[in-house]
Amino acid sequence: MATTHTTKFKSLVYRLGSEPKLSLKRFFTGLGLFAIAVALILGGYAYQPWLQIPGLAVLAVALFFAAWGYLGIFANRFAQVIAVTDVHLPTDDNELPK
Repeated sequence: MATTHTTKFKSLVYRLGSEPKLSLKRFFTGLGLFAIAVALILGGYAYQPWLQIPGLAVLAVALFFAAWGYLGIFANRFAQVIAVTDVHLPTDDNELPK
């Protein structure tokens, strides 16, 4: 019989992975912001050191978006695995599984 924790975990995974296109868009947004942050940090290293501070701020935002998007992508893939391997358990304990 499925426990409450398992049911909550499944619903969390299904909810996080419910919109894979949006998750991919978030990931690519984070990736683009990461490239901008690296450019600012390298520009601060080569030209003006004050450019590194906005670069670090953009880097924090970029990592947040990339992690959020990747979590959604991973949850979508994991939800597909759960759906395939999930065994339908009977409501009656004495009934044989199908």
